[in-house]
Amino acid sequence: MLNRLAMLAVAGLAVVLVGCAHSPQQLNVQPKVLVPLNPVASSQPVAVVVQDTRQSKVLGTRGGLYPNSSNLTINDQALTQIKQQVEQSLRQLGFMVVAEGTPNANRLTVSLAELSYQSPTATTYVTEADIGATFAAEARGMNQQYKGRYGASANHRFGYAPNQATNTRLVTDVMSDALTRVFKDPEILRVLQQ
Repeated sequence: MLNRLAMLAVAGLAVVLVGCAHSPQQLNVQPKVLVPLNPVASSQPVAVVVQDTRQSKVLGTRGGLYPNSSNLTINDQALTQIKQQVEQSLRQLGFMVVAEGTPNANRLTVSLAELSYQSPTATTYVTEADIGATFAAEARGMNQQYKGRYGASANHRFGYAPNQATNTRLVTDVMSDALTRVFKDPEILRVLQQ
């Protein structure tokens, strides 16, 4: 009987420890431009470059008992999704998206400069997360260039550790907010209309 109780205690402890450990998550983010865009351009040609210039591909950690094994990253298709959104937004604004290297084309470079997910490291359970995203954009016209940085952030509190679907949604929302700010900057549009 005592042996059985000891085995149950060990099994119970194992369940508790597994509950405190989080596995890594790769988030299938799909950021979108969130505002309606009215045509302002006259089919000026624009080449689009989208790149990831972050110092680290790890957003942060989900915390837990072993935070180093619970890293958050975004999927490799994220840049493709961002480029599609940038090109679609430019078309809605009245620009003509052309291939990179097209003669006499203006250029819009959008860089994912920062993406972070910070949760308290002092506790074994994730109770909140500060999520931030920053895009850097450079518009080049024939005679001018303009650079800007566009950031967004959000703080979320949880009653339990968020799953992959929840984290994907939360990070996507912040990235969408930051990407939308690129297209709300009139200077970007002014330079590309030259």
